[in-house]
Amino acid sequence: MSLKIVGADVWLGKERGFEKKQVLIEDGVIADVSDGIAAPAKEVLDGRGKWLIPGVIDAQVHFRDPGHPQKEDLRSGSVACAAGGVTTFLEMPNTHPATTTGALLEDKLEAAAQKSIVNYGFFIGATSDNLDELRRAERACGIKVFMGSSTGDLLVDDQETLERLFAKTDPATVIALHCEDETRVRRRAAEHRGRTDPAVHSVVRDAKSALLATARAVDLAQRHNRRAHILHVSTADEVELLSGRPDAVTAECAPHHLLLDIGDYERLGGLVKMNPSLKTSRDRDALWRGLSTGALDCIATDHAPHTLEEKRRDDIWQVPAGIPAVENSLGLVLAAASRGMCTADEALHWLCTAPAEVYQLEKKGRIEAGFDADLCLFDPERRHTILSENQWTRCRWSPWHETQVEGWPVTTIVGGRVAFQDGRPNLDCRGRRARRAG
Repeated sequence: MSLKIVGADVWLGKERGFEKKQVLIEDGVIADVSDGIAAPAKEVLDGRGKWLIPGVIDAQVHFRDPGHPQKEDLRSGSVACAAGGVTTFLEMPNTHPATTTGALLEDKLEAAAQKSIVNYGFFIGATSDNLDELRRAERACGIKVFMGSSTGDLLVDDQETLERLFAKTDPATVIALHCEDETRVRRRAAEHRGRTDPAVHSVVRDAKSALLATARAVDLAQRHNRRAHILHVSTADEVELLSGRPDAVTAECAPHHLLLDIGDYERLGGLVKMNPSLKTSRDRDALWRGLSTGALDCIATDHAPHTLEEKRRDDIWQVPAGIPAVENSLGLVLAAASRGMCTADEALHWLCTAPAEVYQLEKKGRIEAGFDADLCLFDPERRHTILSENQWTRCRWSPWHETQVEGWPVTTIVGGRVAFQDGRPNLDCRGRRARRAG
């Protein structure tokens, strides 16, 4: 199969930016990027007026498959990805059952091969007694450690187990950590149990709980000289800590922490309950600075769907944590760039290229000859209104309902095949496992 894309402004990385180029794809791989390509192609895609960018790599999603397919499964989640210009996702292990063995990891890989229209990778989850499974799970994209409890029952917060994880697992495998101090969170929950307002969630899971756990993770990585990735950083204090991080540590933040703060509880209530919790506007602004200075490396959504019925429960303590975001992140972050929060080149680096670098994904994240043809055509002039009823995620709602943006993805290409175009998915498209280089 061959495809030629002509007329687009092609994004060639943070340093070069956009250039008018033609791109030739052969057998799912970028064969040529140049001013003019004489070689014929079976199909030609007109990109005039559009940006051609690498597909977004969302390195933290929760698709609830297996366990709760009514919220999301690998088919619906992958379609939501394609609708938002995401060509690769890395999925977390807190499904039911949790992905804590090599056999369960293989089950997910087999299911994704049948269901997913975009590329995929899966984390294996750490427990207090599965070290041997972690060491054998070569096909996992990383090891996930919940230092603080969240959705599901995975939790590793005792020092002895953490020391073993950092000392005795494959040094090439990234350890990705949910950093909230479990002891502090439980204590504060007991202290504030009498409150029922949604904002109590940010009082219980406060900035100090995040900082304590992140400092602990950085210390482990530094002492063991071990690759560690701090997930969904949410506080100014963490950004300051990570500004002096060792080379072995990388970090990310999520769109909801970049675009929302505790003031949004009044408007959205339990819809914006997530772990880590929303923080202050000061913390939100610090995350943007952390990205621009390199203290934070990339953006990932932490897409975590629940039903509207669950999210609208009267008792905030019974509302599950998490929001859907995978299909809106590209449009929202580039809209923020247009408002001066960053440049478009920075945004695309954080969304498309840096995640491939953090997880050392082979042939992903760039528009270069030899790289996989995972691409997105983005229309910077298209006016789009995010509506809950139009979401492709199975939970069918968004905290950004009725948000208007200028600029939206219009065509998503996975392995050289169109996976989403003109508002419709190509359900015959199939992604492949994202592989670690080497």
